[in-house]
Amino acid sequence: QIDDLAEVDYSLSSLPAVFRPFIDLDLKGVVFPAGNDTDSPYVPASFTIPDQSDSMLYLAFSEYFFQTSSFAYYTAGAFNMTIAEETCSYFNINTEIFGTIIPEVAKYSVTPNPVMLKLMATEIPIISLEKDSFTVEIQGSMEVLAVLPDSTTQSLFTMNIAANSSISLNIFDQKLMGSLCLNRLQFSLAHSNVGSFEVLLLENILSYILQTEVIPSANGK
Repeated sequence: QIDDLAEVDYSLSSLPAVFRPFIDLDLKGVVFPAGNDTDSPYVPASFTIPDQSDSMLYLAFSEYFFQTSSFAYYTAGAFNMTIAEETCSYFNINTEIFGTIIPEVAKYSVTPNPVMLKLMATEIPIISLEKDSFTVEIQGSMEVLAVLPDSTTQSLFTMNIAANSSISLNIFDQKLMGSLCLNRLQFSLAHSNVGSFEVLLLENILSYILQTEVIPSANGK
């Protein structure tokens, strides 16, 4: 078991191949939701490790391993989250802030109210391996809700999100390090209770925050 959400089957998929200088072990490497051995929609493709002999152990993960990981965590709901009003208030995110970006929100919610955000992946994230890096494509949605004085919520609008990011892998000081880069972030309006509005300004602001604050902070850890 990896964690509370996912398990991995790393049993042998074939008999060990024993040679004079080395031993080949083919392991399944299938990740599935915890307690739910669901068939993956992906088909594993065979691959070989480059013929090298200057290290004691070589370990390789196929794209199939990461694809089944994405499927397992998506099925378990790991990509769905709610950012509570306390967190939004800490960053001074409320209906008044949204109103300065989206005039329709200011007209709809005259009195400043806290907000909460509901984020979810609407499709299985696509993970693709490339040389020295891998890319992740996520299709999702973000619902913005106003938290009223009686603690009830009122949906303001919901946006579709398409994001593409890449993670470059490097070895530094004998440690595998990853560097995250946001390649693309696009919004489109899915539903609105405040009326139709242009999402480009909000898209640019959030992209700027991710590029200048969130991603550098993640890369620094």
